[in-house]
Amino acid sequence: MKKILFLTILLAAVTAFADDAKNEWNNTTLSDATIKKIQETQYQYKKCVGSEMQKTTYQELESRKATEAIMKQCESILGQMREIYLAEKVPGIIADRHLKQMRMQTTRNVLQSMMFGEAARKSGQ
Repeated sequence: MKKILFLTILLAAVTAFADDAKNEWNNTTLSDATIKKIQETQYQYKKCVGSEMQKTTYQELESRKATEAIMKQCESILGQMREIYLAEKVPGIIADRHLKQMRMQTTRNVLQSMMFGEAARKSGQ
């Protein structure tokens, strides 16, 4: 009885972790033109974030709220990058994972800079 129950649970676990075939990306290569488009879009995203950080309206806000507002202003550029990925037949899950990674890394950097600036302003007062 225990062996049957164990085998049933094992079989259920194996099927639960099976990969979804439609989300699997075969190892194709992206063309140089596509890679260049993605890099240009990344540059535009970082440029947007940098220019938003320079605005004085964000300097007056608390660092977390300012970071959230900055990231929302530049979110549309990530949508453009997602469209580039989808046009090259990259599965949405993989494109979203890359965009999420980029968004999180940029958010951490912005928050760190905003907190540093806020601390410097408070120490100078």
